Amino acid sequence: MTDSPVTARPRHDLSIDQKVALKTAATRLQGEFDGTFGAETIERFLHSSYDQFAGRATVPNFLPLLAERFARQRLHALGRVEGKISDGKPTVLFLCTHNAGRSQMAMGFFTHLAGDRAVAWSGGSEPGHEINPAAIAAMAEVGIDITGEFPKPWTDEIVQAADVVITMGCGDACPIFPGKRYVNWELPDPAGQSVDAVRPIRDDIEERVRRLLDELHVAPAAR
Repeated sequence: MTDSPVTARPRHDLSIDQKVALKTAATRLQGEFDGTFGAETIERFLHSSYDQFAGRATVPNFLPLLAERFARQRLHALGRVEGKISDGKPTVLFLCTHNAGRSQMAMGFFTHLAGDRAVAWSGGSEPGHEINPAAIAAMAEVGIDITGEFPKPWTDEIVQAADVVITMGCGDACPIFPGKRYVNWELPDPAGQSVDAVRPIRDDIEERVRRLLDELHVAPAAR
């Protein structure tokens, strides 16, 4: 399958640098998903991902990179849903309200312990502006760096592609798809808490993630 050349659609709300960065991102994604998705689909996902962050980003120049990363995740998810991508790896989606604390710590533990043997995503019903600093500090204490992550929403294709959806406090706002396996983790919200208060939440999450990996028959790496 040969796709047409990637051309960024006109945007009047972007700086020259942002337009160039998005065009470069589109070309990069086209190379990664060549034979799976066409240029039009890739551009649509890239620009809609950009729009997801545009209204709440504190560093506008970082937006194209965020958009590219989120579009890549969404395209992988869509490929799984449509049967175009199949790697056989268990996929877990961690959801909380702001995708800034609990779900980020859970994804951090899952990714660290599972390595490349499973896939973890995260999202929020009302994504925040940044990862909770206390959560970052608490995870750093156990040797896991989550500073490269960012609060993001969930999308239909990401939920549909997950084998297990773990919910943490998003209540009625959590997406429900028939036939999907849902597990609710009752955990205190670390928002506004000190590192001392976040540590027991972190440790509880680690125990739950280890049990989840066992249920998925994924041997955890030693920490």
